[in-house]
Amino acid sequence: MNREQITYYSHALEKDINILIHGHAGLPLLMFPTQDSMCDNYEGFGMVRELSDYIEGGRIQLFTPDTVDKESWSDTDGDKGYRAWRQEQYFHFITDEMVPWMRSINPAAPVTSGCSMGANHALLCFLRRPDLFYGTIALSGVYNTDYFFGGWMNGTLYENSPERFLPNLPTDHPYIQLYNERKIIICVGQGAWEDEGIRSLRWLDQVFHEKGIHAWCDFWGYDVNHDWPWWFKQMRYFLPFMLGDR
Repeated sequence: MNREQITYYSHALEKDINILIHGHAGLPLLMFPTQDSMCDNYEGFGMVRELSDYIEGGRIQLFTPDTVDKESWSDTDGDKGYRAWRQEQYFHFITDEMVPWMRSINPAAPVTSGCSMGANHALLCFLRRPDLFYGTIALSGVYNTDYFFGGWMNGTLYENSPERFLPNLPTDHPYIQLYNERKIIICVGQGAWEDEGIRSLRWLDQVFHEKGIHAWCDFWGYDVNHDWPWWFKQMRYFLPFMLGDR
């Protein structure tokens, strides 16, 4: 399997970001790590191995960057304005720097994907910039910023809060047509450690229906926990739909 690690200087973040690439061709997946993790997250926990047949067969190519979650979502004792601003900088690193760089290597429009906090990043980037992405596969996220910011809000955090900006999206907004031309897959289990994710996705599912957005919000069984073995199964289940095999 082709494996390459590069260090990219981000002007948006004013720091070096490590990016791991797995694979040589295929549908590019922009893989956001789980909370506070770095670019080796999916390799270390076995997702790369789990998807190795897709990767080695040239069906998909994974691009995984570092996160700055410790400076934004996770720093619950830190200044909330700075935390929201740091998340906004990370968003611009992804959309303004990483995606154009990815497309210089693989010209296809990427799919955003992630598990847990990675799912938050994946869905947020897709919803804010559907013009850049082919679709999203978001697994076990909590898409409610109150969970991380205790109900605090400002304009910057609002832009990073799907549960706030999506209900206010006009029904004739051009993004709605773009959403419906893409593939939106959001999944949560109903087992251990998924309670907040269930509540969050039920709310988003309702908003999608009200706006006429064709998102696949899938609730798996009561034995399906917030954990890697289930994310392996979910990725293998949903990838064929994203690739057009089903």
